[in-house]
Amino acid sequence: MHSDGGSSQQWLKVLNRMALVRQLCARPGLSRADLAQEVGLTKSTVSSLTRELIAEGWLMESSVVATGDLGRRPTPLFIDPQRLLLLGADVGIDGVRVVATSLTGHIHARAVQAYGNSRSAEARLGVLASVLLKVRAQLTPDQDLIGIGVGLPGGVDEARGLLHMAPNLGWRDLPVGTLLAERLAGTALADVPLHLQNEADVAAIGEREFHAPEQPQDPLLYVSINQGLGAGVIVGDRLLTGSRGFAGEVGHMVLQIDGPLCSCGRRGCAEALISLRALLRPGDEEETAAQALAGVRQRLLDKDRSTVRSVTAAGRALGVLLQNLATAYDPACIVLGGAVVELGDAFLTPARETLNDYASAAGMPPTQLRISHFGPDAVAVGAAALARYRITRPRLPQASTPRAQPAPDTTTEESF
Repeated sequence: MHSDGGSSQQWLKVLNRMALVRQLCARPGLSRADLAQEVGLTKSTVSSLTRELIAEGWLMESSVVATGDLGRRPTPLFIDPQRLLLLGADVGIDGVRVVATSLTGHIHARAVQAYGNSRSAEARLGVLASVLLKVRAQLTPDQDLIGIGVGLPGGVDEARGLLHMAPNLGWRDLPVGTLLAERLAGTALADVPLHLQNEADVAAIGEREFHAPEQPQDPLLYVSINQGLGAGVIVGDRLLTGSRGFAGEVGHMVLQIDGPLCSCGRRGCAEALISLRALLRPGDEEETAAQALAGVRQRLLDKDRSTVRSVTAAGRALGVLLQNLATAYDPACIVLGGAVVELGDAFLTPARETLNDYASAAGMPPTQLRISHFGPDAVAVGAAALARYRITRPRLPQASTPRAQPAPDTTTEESF
């Protein structure tokens, strides 16, 4: 019993520490007194915990703010932008993108590498491991990596580190977590915790964690449009993953009966009508996604009629999909990301007009629609955000749940 009590107190301390970190991620510049009030802890407890967090590299003090009051003035606290970093990886169809970010999403280092002749899943994960290590080598020795996030193009069982299915890569039931850990064994990243999730899901987390607006945008939908199409859905500050990790696979919602064949084997899926594949000409399949997209962009600039028609049609189909998602989730905001979004107004204007026309016909206000703040880095940055989310919201073992005091700030922001 005594041992269990000690374990419970230790867990409570971990939860309290991370509650302070979360508060300062969301509201930088709070003083110790502010933090004590926000999380419901005593000032002495907050002073002790912040002292530890500063020493470990989580937090830093800034200059004293003049308040005009007599006595000791409050010292603002901030997340340290240099010492503790995160790695985020985007496992794409043609290659990988890796970034190192601060705890607040500032990018310190970046690397992009194509798979080249690496065809098998094992070889491509080897490329991922090498790029992760390459980015680590760009950092200074006094910068510590505390988490690695990976965004994958398919349904993911995060707890098991298992990729269920990635149709555009031909991967099925692949133990990515185990395979990647094996490739990082014995390296500088061997002991850094790994966190895996679907690529659209992590991008949604990135928008939520690293770009928190003044007013919470909940529910928030992130729609990723590349060679495939998927969505990340955050409702009540929780990522909706579904019973098997397939929630958000909106690319396989059927929009057109007997429509074009999709990569999943069905016909008329949103992916077959909206994603990059829907814009390709015969022979373009041999090109990389970047080459194919550049070709579409150039044909748009040349005002090629066939390309303009196909891009407009894809945009309208996107508007129909967004209308369906808006009806299903009533989101405060829909965020668009992915390579196809880079086609700009030729693609986005028909989507926005279609979405707004549906809203107007129903007498409803238009859904807020915006582009991701992180551009091509959205998935990689989001993967880093996933790592931060998991680290700063540790899951308490059931047997060790403290009884003396509830964990602070865990009622509305449960684990994704």
